[in-house]
Amino acid sequence: MKVISVRNLKKNYKAYQKEPGFAGSVKSLFSRKYEQVAAVDDISFEIEEGELIGFIGPNGAGKTTTLKCLSGLLYPSSGHVDVLGFSPWKRNNKFLKQISLVMGQKNQLWWDLPPIESFLLNKEIYEIPGDKFKEMLSELSELLEIEDILRVQVRKLSLGQRMKCELVAALLHSPRVLFLDEPTIGLDVVMQKKLRDFIKEYNKRFGSTIILTSHYMEDVRQLCERIIIIDHGKILYDGKLSDVVRRYSKEKLIKVIFNQKVKPEAIEPFGKINEFDGQSATIVIPRSKAPEAVAAILKKFSVDDINIEEPAIEEIIRDVFTKK
Repeated sequence: MKVISVRNLKKNYKAYQKEPGFAGSVKSLFSRKYEQVAAVDDISFEIEEGELIGFIGPNGAGKTTTLKCLSGLLYPSSGHVDVLGFSPWKRNNKFLKQISLVMGQKNQLWWDLPPIESFLLNKEIYEIPGDKFKEMLSELSELLEIEDILRVQVRKLSLGQRMKCELVAALLHSPRVLFLDEPTIGLDVVMQKKLRDFIKEYNKRFGSTIILTSHYMEDVRQLCERIIIIDHGKILYDGKLSDVVRRYSKEKLIKVIFNQKVKPEAIEPFGKINEFDGQSATIVIPRSKAPEAVAAILKKFSVDDINIEEPAIEEIIRDVFTKK
């Protein structure tokens, strides 16, 4: 079942162009120059119920603007958007009760009150029955391990604890569609993993459709089978994360450990040396030549260990951004 359908979505902004200096400031009082900036430029995609999608791209690519259009915070310049059978910008109450938007750089909790007060407020806003509220609060608090901080002022919590509480506030009404915009930004690696584990478990347990944006490729790699890559408002790729490697990476890495020291010039004929310390090396070679290169290395050298590996997904995605 298609939960989200986007066709030819565009969102343009008028950007004010100010000339520098005092003279430019005076001139702008009488005449201002504007230019049209396409934050989202004619994109189309569909998402099935229960999918967990990675929506990635560099800063300014149009990720957050797209999520705001899907959640109804922005009115698109043109195109068609359907989420759960609703037009998001109409802000229908039935629609709003079935979605949630969590932005890692925004805070919805009351700063000087404990999280439980914000949760109770959301209970009334979303008209959550008392029994369901207690059940969801108990389950989410247990999953995120926050039972002991529910009555501590938000301003006294760590960033990681606050992010966990933000997720609980967003999920109490059991949204069918969840938009996560940089949920792990600024968190340490331990807290990032805990939030990733929670998002994966929540998606599995409740079957919610989730769109995740993140600059941390580990978030995407661990959680998402399918990704959408966007840059300058246009979709560059939409498909399986595993296929990105095969489609965009033309090279493989051969990591070899020799059982005795070798000279770099002895292994240079096999490919580009990426790392070398005398007894181990990482060699970059064309993807199609990997098997014969391994055979040649084993024939020429005495080897303790040898592996063929894919380049880091971060490097491949970076190449996609830079080479388009």
